[in-house]
Amino acid sequence: MTEITLRLDPERHRALADLADAQGRRPEEVAVEAVDMLLRTEAGSVRARAERLAAQHAELLRRLGE
Repeated sequence: MTEITLRLDPERHRALADLADAQGRRPEEVAVEAVDMLLRTEAGSVRARAERLAAQHAELLRRLGE
């Protein structure tokens, strides 16, 4: 597992610690879950954009593939 240092201002750090405490988890677990959610969301968004672009330029892509 690779480590990363996340620098938070005091207000964010308190909010993260409070949320983790309320959920009975460690702040690191809450942060990893948030990163996972963002990655899933962005992957879906990028995929949708790529599919939209491919559909818009299907003819060009077909000709380039010849």
